[in-house]
Amino acid sequence: MSPSATAQVDTPQQTPQQQQISALDRYFKISERGSTISREVRGGFATFFAMAYIIVLNPIILGSAKDMYGHQLDGGQLVTATVLTAALSTLLMGVIGNVPIALAAGLGVNTVVALQLAPRMSWPDAMGMVVLAGFVVMLLVATGLRERVMNAVPLGLRKGIAIGIGLFIMLIGLVDSGFVSRIPDAAHTTVPLQLGADGHLGGWPVLVFVLGTLLTLALIIRKVPGAILISIVVMTVVAAGIQLVTDLPGQAWGLTVPEWPGNPVATPDFGLIGQVSLFGGFEKVGVLTGVLFVFTVLLSCFFDAMGTILGVGDEAKLMDKDGNFPGINKVLIVDGIAVAAGGATSSSANTCFVESTAGVGEGARTGLASVVTGALFAVALFLTPLATMVPSQAATPALIAVGFLIMAGSIKGVDWSDFTIAVPAFLAMVMMPFTYSITNGIGTGFIAFSVLRLAAGRGREVPVPMYIVSAVFLFYYAMPALGLT
Repeated sequence: MSPSATAQVDTPQQTPQQQQISALDRYFKISERGSTISREVRGGFATFFAMAYIIVLNPIILGSAKDMYGHQLDGGQLVTATVLTAALSTLLMGVIGNVPIALAAGLGVNTVVALQLAPRMSWPDAMGMVVLAGFVVMLLVATGLRERVMNAVPLGLRKGIAIGIGLFIMLIGLVDSGFVSRIPDAAHTTVPLQLGADGHLGGWPVLVFVLGTLLTLALIIRKVPGAILISIVVMTVVAAGIQLVTDLPGQAWGLTVPEWPGNPVATPDFGLIGQVSLFGGFEKVGVLTGVLFVFTVLLSCFFDAMGTILGVGDEAKLMDKDGNFPGINKVLIVDGIAVAAGGATSSSANTCFVESTAGVGEGARTGLASVVTGALFAVALFLTPLATMVPSQAATPALIAVGFLIMAGSIKGVDWSDFTIAVPAFLAMVMMPFTYSITNGIGTGFIAFSVLRLAAGRGREVPVPMYIVSAVFLFYYAMPALGLT
């Protein structure tokens, strides 16, 4: 028998299922990135449950606002638009970008659309400006400018941004769970936040959050596979049991009451899809104001996404030895598509979500996790009542745990002996939670870096894109004083 014949006899034949798994592994580079299919699936589930609150929150923010004609968007249609766009954008990020980053309607941007754009024009006009902002984002990616801006950010400042995101998502978790709250009338005190709703912890929902946080951390310390997802599922069951026994008023849980829906299936209403006027807003407010409105949306989307991409990429160990993100153009182009798609569906600009770190905490390293998350959003189109059964108190412990993990993994990457990088990194990390904005943190860090390097006589070390972006941020912050908002 010839050697070749022997090789053919000895070579085991793969079953169709093995061939399928192998192709999946090769496409998403699962083994290459040190992950497994089960980790990616768990990560996709964890990310979905960590950000499923957007299904309820985005319709509330947009639906509560009125345009210049007094019109309000339909709540049911907003739910469909929100879920549909999140599903498509996240699936695209998984298949094209191959990163564990999920997208949905950005909370900062939808506030701008609801409170700044809509009152000055019609809803289709406002959403048209969001679409235009998405086109500009894609143009910046196509010209390579956006990637050059991101690569121009020094490694120490990137680490500071990642730490700031860790602090920010921890604060989101604390606030959304009710563990921390804003003092409604701060006239009698200089303290802006307080423990619980009245300075003390109390109530079953807060207990669910505390137990969920302890359970999540304990499972992580024990290195239990699926720690975050297990905690979310267990605490949702516990919360549903508490609600069944105590019959708490809905507002006790916040936006989502952990009750089994009578009918978990809902028919999607696509009535808002395509209700867009690209240039109608300029007729209402003028060219200059219209351009500034587009710029405001663009700036928020651009840098919120940048901070999230860098933070998630760093935590998922997707950066190369120089701290750059290989293949980032694909990620950025999908982000631009998501911005435009959000306007086209009237769900507001979609952007990368920091809650993606929940999936990364489960070990997700590839786009397969995003495919899973996107698929769950697609299912949620028909099972919205079931998807929104998870209360924030059961999901937000994941943000506490992952926030810590991000900080612990990034803080050593800052050169604290060089004040021209340490101070900007510090300002970036603290301004994000203190102003409740990733954009503000990045802007403060950029400006401080450029100014301090100039003051130290090291201005030539600052890349030109950093000067340009710092100037843009200065103009952005000066716009109210100049009467341009």
